[in-house]
Amino acid sequence: MFKQGMGLLIHKSSNPPLGLGNVDKMSRRRRLNVKLSSVNVQIDESKNQKKYRKTSSLFKQENTIGVIGGVSVLSTLIFLEKLVWMSSRAGKESVPFVVCSDPMITRVAPSHTHPHTCSEIIENLRSKRTFLEQSGAGCIVMPCHLSHIWHQEISQGCLLPFFHVGECVATQLKEAKLKPMEAGSDVRIGLLEANPSGHFYQEKLQNQGFEVVLPDNGTRDHILIPATEALRRQDMEGARNLVRIAIHILLMRAVNVVILASDEFQNLLPHDDPLLKKCIDPMDALATSTITWATTKHQRN
Repeated sequence: MFKQGMGLLIHKSSNPPLGLGNVDKMSRRRRLNVKLSSVNVQIDESKNQKKYRKTSSLFKQENTIGVIGGVSVLSTLIFLEKLVWMSSRAGKESVPFVVCSDPMITRVAPSHTHPHTCSEIIENLRSKRTFLEQSGAGCIVMPCHLSHIWHQEISQGCLLPFFHVGECVATQLKEAKLKPMEAGSDVRIGLLEANPSGHFYQEKLQNQGFEVVLPDNGTRDHILIPATEALRRQDMEGARNLVRIAIHILLMRAVNVVILASDEFQNLLPHDDPLLKKCIDPMDALATSTITWATTKHQRN
């Protein structure tokens, strides 16, 4: 049983677990009752590469969301919680989704990754994408900051909408009436990341005309790195306090909003923390964009 109160049934085999989502209503207390089915996935071991064989479509609904699991099962479950809760408000049915997760494959630090290892990771994530496409998914999402380092390579050749979390955040900022500098605005976006994986946010936002402010070296060395070390020691309160300090430092540099651009910072601060009003959880933006797509697709059909 996980902290989020989610029940999970996984088929134990050497294959990446596949979860088929049929989700009941979720209460305001953020507890889920999830019914997951286990499915055997055949794998072709030829040429020492794991590739999913073509399967018959598991989902017939064209608005089914294909989810490539993140570096940890918990981060994937947190995203699914957002997906279900945000899409099932007002008594609505949650959006359909299919999940393919193999968290250990991508649990590496990008700064220490050998090029050959990167190729293996990209190939593995592409295989998951292909399997989700063949399972009947209508779009693809990756609720993982680390995996987005290779988004361009993973999405290459994909014929389905493949959402990029950085673009979803930029869309959310514009919908919040935060205009880029070119529109005569002085909006500054703070980017809080625990490792270099968040730099794609900087590129995506700057391409949209936003000014991006990164933590200085002192903040990174003496606050953010110790915060991640505290998390590894399970010192949650210590990590929270350090992240709060880092957010305050960015706010003192006159940023309008802070993007929490690391999986480590997901759900770290309590939901009633006043600082969260000045922050954006990118996975909220990814879930919102995905639900908008699924709802629009369903209405058209």
